[in-house]
Amino acid sequence: MASSLAKGASLNHISRESLDIRRLANFYKDVFGFEEIETPNFGFNVIWIGLPNMCLHLIERAPDAVNLPEGPYSATSPVKDPSYLPRGHHVCISIANFDEFVQALKEKGIETFQRSVPGRKIRQVFFFDPDGNGLEVASQEE
Repeated sequence: MASSLAKGASLNHISRESLDIRRLANFYKDVFGFEEIETPNFGFNVIWIGLPNMCLHLIERAPDAVNLPEGPYSATSPVKDPSYLPRGHHVCISIANFDEFVQALKEKGIETFQRSVPGRKIRQVFFFDPDGNGLEVASQEE
Protein backbone atom coordinates (compact mmCIF):
# COMPACT_ATOMS: atom_id res chain seq x y z
CA MET A 1 0.00 0.00 0.00
CA ALA A 2 1.30 3.45 -0.92
CA SER A 3 2.12 6.01 1.75
CA SER A 4 -0.50 8.73 2.16
CA LEU A 5 -0.53 12.28 3.49
CA ALA A 6 -3.26 11.55 6.07
CA LYS A 7 -2.59 9.24 9.00
CA GLY A 8 -5.37 7.40 10.86
CA ALA A 9 -8.10 8.65 8.50
CA SER A 10 -11.77 7.83 9.15
CA LEU A 11 -15.08 9.20 7.87
CA ASN A 12 -16.28 11.98 10.17
CA HIS A 13 -19.49 13.27 8.57
CA ILE A 14 -21.31 14.06 5.35
CA SER A 15 -22.96 17.46 5.00
CA ARG A 16 -25.93 18.45 2.93
CA GLU A 17 -27.24 21.95 2.44
CA SER A 18 -30.90 22.77 2.11
CA LEU A 19 -33.29 25.70 2.14
CA ASP A 20 -35.33 23.75 4.74
CA ILE A 21 -33.03 21.87 7.11
CA ARG A 22 -35.86 21.02 9.52
CA ARG A 23 -37.74 19.23 6.72
CA LEU A 24 -34.57 17.37 5.76
CA ALA A 25 -33.82 16.41 9.39
CA ASN A 26 -37.36 15.12 9.86
CA PHE A 27 -37.03 13.01 6.70
CA TYR A 28 -33.82 11.31 7.89
CA LYS A 29 -35.24 10.85 11.39
CA ASP A 30 -38.46 9.30 10.08
CA VAL A 31 -36.98 7.15 7.31
CA PHE A 32 -33.68 6.01 8.86
CA GLY A 33 -34.07 6.64 12.60
CA PHE A 34 -31.45 9.40 12.89
CA GLU A 35 -31.41 11.28 16.18
CA GLU A 36 -30.52 14.93 16.71
CA ILE A 37 -27.07 15.63 18.18
CA GLU A 38 -26.01 18.73 20.10
CA THR A 39 -24.83 21.22 17.49
CA PRO A 40 -22.32 24.06 18.09
CA ASN A 41 -23.38 27.60 17.20
CA PHE A 42 -21.68 28.31 13.88
CA GLY A 43 -23.48 31.61 13.34
CA PHE A 44 -25.81 30.06 10.76
CA ASN A 45 -28.50 27.37 11.00
CA VAL A 46 -27.21 23.81 11.26
CA ILE A 47 -28.76 20.58 12.52
CA TRP A 48 -26.54 17.60 13.30
CA ILE A 49 -28.21 14.18 13.18
CA GLY A 50 -26.66 10.79 13.65
CA LEU A 51 -26.83 7.04 13.78
CA PRO A 52 -24.40 4.99 15.89
CA ASN A 53 -21.84 4.90 13.05
CA MET A 54 -22.78 7.87 10.88
CA CYS A 55 -23.36 11.62 11.18
CA LEU A 56 -25.07 14.06 8.82
CA HIS A 57 -24.65 17.82 9.13
CA LEU A 58 -27.66 19.59 7.60
CA ILE A 59 -26.72 23.17 6.76
CA GLU A 60 -29.03 26.02 5.74
CA ARG A 61 -28.09 27.17 2.25
CA ALA A 62 -26.17 30.44 2.38
CA PRO A 63 -27.92 33.58 1.08
CA ASP A 64 -24.94 34.24 -1.21
CA ALA A 65 -24.87 30.64 -2.44
CA VAL A 66 -24.27 31.85 -5.98
CA ASN A 67 -20.62 31.35 -5.05
CA LEU A 68 -21.17 27.67 -4.28
CA PRO A 69 -22.91 25.21 -6.60
CA GLU A 70 -25.49 22.76 -5.33
CA GLY A 71 -23.13 20.00 -6.41
CA PRO A 72 -19.94 19.58 -8.42
CA TYR A 73 -21.82 19.04 -11.69
CA SER A 74 -24.15 22.04 -11.37
CA ALA A 75 -21.40 24.65 -11.42
CA THR A 76 -21.34 26.91 -14.47
CA SER A 77 -17.65 27.55 -13.80
CA PRO A 78 -15.11 26.10 -11.39
CA VAL A 79 -15.55 27.15 -7.76
CA LYS A 80 -12.21 28.27 -6.44
CA ASP A 81 -12.98 29.69 -3.00
CA PRO A 82 -13.04 27.00 -0.29
CA SER A 83 -14.25 29.52 2.32
CA TYR A 84 -17.79 28.74 1.13
CA LEU A 85 -17.49 25.00 1.91
CA PRO A 86 -18.46 25.12 5.62
CA ARG A 87 -21.99 25.91 4.37
CA GLY A 88 -21.95 23.61 1.36
CA HIS A 89 -21.89 19.96 0.36
CA HIS A 90 -18.77 18.22 1.58
CA VAL A 91 -17.44 14.97 3.00
CA CYS A 92 -15.37 15.20 6.18
CA ILE A 93 -12.52 12.86 7.09
CA SER A 94 -10.85 12.95 10.52
CA ILE A 95 -7.09 12.43 10.66
CA ALA A 96 -4.40 12.13 13.31
CA ASN A 97 -1.71 14.31 11.65
CA PHE A 98 -3.62 17.54 10.95
CA ASP A 99 -0.74 20.05 10.91
CA GLU A 100 1.47 17.86 8.72
CA PHE A 101 -1.47 17.26 6.36
CA VAL A 102 -2.29 20.98 6.00
CA GLN A 103 1.37 21.76 5.28
CA ALA A 104 1.41 19.06 2.58
CA LEU A 105 -1.69 20.60 0.95
CA LYS A 106 0.05 24.00 0.88
CA GLU A 107 3.15 22.43 -0.67
CA LYS A 108 0.95 20.92 -3.39
CA GLY A 109 -0.53 24.38 -4.11
CA ILE A 110 -4.04 23.42 -2.99
CA GLU A 111 -6.07 26.43 -1.83
CA THR A 112 -7.59 25.87 1.61
CA PHE A 113 -9.79 27.55 4.21
CA GLN A 114 -9.18 26.82 7.89
CA ARG A 115 -11.31 27.28 10.99
CA SER A 116 -12.15 25.49 14.25
CA VAL A 117 -15.39 23.95 15.52
CA PRO A 118 -16.82 26.53 17.98
CA GLY A 119 -16.35 25.44 21.58
CA ARG A 120 -14.28 22.38 20.68
CA LYS A 121 -10.63 21.61 20.06
CA ILE A 122 -11.30 20.32 16.55
CA ARG A 123 -9.54 22.15 13.72
CA GLN A 124 -10.89 22.06 10.17
CA VAL A 125 -9.44 22.58 6.72
CA PHE A 126 -11.68 22.85 3.65
CA PHE A 127 -10.64 22.40 0.03
CA PHE A 128 -11.81 20.99 -3.32
CA ASP A 129 -10.81 17.80 -5.09
CA PRO A 130 -9.84 18.11 -8.79
CA ASP A 131 -13.48 17.57 -9.86
CA GLY A 132 -14.81 20.34 -7.60
CA ASN A 133 -16.16 18.12 -4.80
CA GLY A 134 -15.96 19.77 -1.39
CA LEU A 135 -13.74 18.15 1.24
CA GLU A 136 -13.17 18.86 4.92
CA VAL A 137 -10.40 17.31 6.96
CA ALA A 138 -10.77 17.58 10.73
CA SER A 139 -8.26 17.02 13.49
CA GLN A 140 -9.18 14.21 15.83
CA GLU A 141 -10.64 15.51 19.09
CA GLU A 142 -7.90 15.95 21.67
